[in-house]
Amino acid sequence: MPKDGISDPQGQTIERALPSLGFADVHDVRVGKRIELVVEAPDPGTAEAVVRAACVRFLANPVIEDFLIHISGPEVG
Repeated sequence: MPKDGISDPQGQTIERALPSLGFADVHDVRVGKRIELVVEAPDPGTAEAVVRAACVRFLANPVIEDFLIHISGPEVG
């Protein structure tokens, strides 16, 4: 997701179109990307650490983007 203060032309275009489609109460639209990964790890904490490292080092541009990690799936014990 673009960081606050970073121009988001896609979000602005969508926000301008929404009122004409009956969504007048929607504002502050931001458009980002979603990346899904399957990580084999012994526990959710390790999986999160692996994904966070991948985001910081490669998947996200920390200068202009924020990222959110959501871990789901079966827990390995």
